[in-house]
Amino acid sequence: MSTASIKAVVVGAAGYAGGELIRLLLQHPQAEICALVGHGNAGRPLAEVSPWFAGFLPAETATIEEFDIAKAAQADVAFLALPAGVSAETAAELLQRGVKVIDLGADFRFKDAAVYEQWYKAPHARPQLLPQACYGLPELWREEIRGCSLIGNPGCYPTSVQLALAPLLAAGLADLSQPVIADCKSGITGAGRKAEKHLLFCEANDSINPYGVAGHRHTPEIEQGLSRLAGEAASVLFTPHLTPMSRGILSTIYVRLRQPLPEDKLRALWQEFYADEYFVRLLPPEVWPHTKWVAGSNFCDINLKLDERTGLLVVCAAIDNIVKGAAGQAVQNMNIIFGLPEQTGLQQVPMMP
Repeated sequence: MSTASIKAVVVGAAGYAGGELIRLLLQHPQAEICALVGHGNAGRPLAEVSPWFAGFLPAETATIEEFDIAKAAQADVAFLALPAGVSAETAAELLQRGVKVIDLGADFRFKDAAVYEQWYKAPHARPQLLPQACYGLPELWREEIRGCSLIGNPGCYPTSVQLALAPLLAAGLADLSQPVIADCKSGITGAGRKAEKHLLFCEANDSINPYGVAGHRHTPEIEQGLSRLAGEAASVLFTPHLTPMSRGILSTIYVRLRQPLPEDKLRALWQEFYADEYFVRLLPPEVWPHTKWVAGSNFCDINLKLDERTGLLVVCAAIDNIVKGAAGQAVQNMNIIFGLPEQTGLQQVPMMP
């Protein structure tokens, strides 16, 4: 399909991730939005729910609709920007009709349904689909993604942590006899487009707070990814924080090495691992990632430093949580499964200031 238009349906069109999908697909030279779906806003024009889209969509696709399998089945790909536990049944219906599915929720990120059920406190609606699902982190697993019809798009925090540590783990140089420590900060869009007290301006502005301490749902996803990369069990002490910015994730990760290595050798490891990766940028020494430097883009900026005093390696990564951490990565996955260059429609320059 390298020359044909890819018809896409966005399910969950009124949310932040759904909105980013719409923004990116509108700029994609080979994608066409054929339907917008959203239960709570069905019947309302998108421009009423999200006024910044006024005038960008033709009349026939400018209104958010209830999910209609017959209409959705006309698409080539469906993006499901839905909460955990909601996507599985919809995905099953679409797959039966030959539609490729990219799920931005958590329903298809795990190979083991028991892990999902333990952390998400609910039975998995379609555990029989898990074996055919592919984990959609392109820089690490693109060959699997290429032939896959069901993609579990990674979470935002897990994306940043896995990309930050992948070179070290793949080389077998991380000491995993003790937990990796991941200290992560997210913008408020990570909580979704909803009205809750702790997300109000006066509650969140001029403040920063941890949440989900020693129990956040992204913990098992991070551990699954790190273990797969390392080829051995890995545990993570993951602490997320809510910060008073609209978008962005900054992850600072601490890991001990199996053996002493000079910092220049470690940098060379990252440079070689990501040499051909358009969306991963290793910054120069002592230039540390800023969330503003990746805002609105699909880039992941990384830097590292060896603390010789403690023997710990410090790795920092910054992404836009609703682009590389959600919608941008989903479009990158779409490009892979339809045989397009991965950067197609995703070459936006970051927004600064």
